[in-house]
Amino acid sequence: MITLIIIATTVIVSIISMDNPSLKNKLMFNAYQINHRKEWYRFFSNGLIHADWMHLAFNMFSLYMFGGSVESGFSDSSIFGDRGPLFFILLYVGGLAMSSIYSYEKNKNNIYYNALGASGAVSAVVFAYIVLAPTQKLIFLFLPIPIPAYLFGIIFLGVEYYLGKRGQTNIGHDAHFWGAVFGILFTISLKPSLVHSFFEQIVG
Repeated sequence: MITLIIIATTVIVSIISMDNPSLKNKLMFNAYQINHRKEWYRFFSNGLIHADWMHLAFNMFSLYMFGGSVESGFSDSSIFGDRGPLFFILLYVGGLAMSSIYSYEKNKNNIYYNALGASGAVSAVVFAYIVLAPTQKLIFLFLPIPIPAYLFGIIFLGVEYYLGKRGQTNIGHDAHFWGAVFGILFTISLKPSLVHSFFEQIVG
């Protein structure tokens, strides 16, 4: 249910902002505005808007595919206790903020740097899924061969780190990478025994 609420809210705000440049600029991540005008809300509001329909569709489809399973996993009281749903919300919201910290430090005096989209938060959810179910099969869009989730994660992190360092694109590779890292660390911090379970599933 939480996943569907997030998707619905994001779709509505994104569609409205596509025809309202003023609103989009107000919600967009801009490190300079955060640093000099203390508009801290931009760490979170940028996840409610997207550049275009394709950007929106890809992020929300990914969230739909993984969010329900992660939400269910977090709602398992035997794993995360009674506060699982709250932890799931913190996973998503925290992923939004933490995925932008690196870009903030790098661009806090660059008034021209802007970013938008829920990619960092979605990456956090995807990697929480990988921690919980490392041997489940996933498929790359450009490589339609099922591979274990943990292997998918390794490839994803390597590619995003490399592309983030190289730059030269308008895609937020840094946000993808750090959102994924946050998803791993946050999930493990809630239940450290998941580390043992993770490797046990892979080996076993």
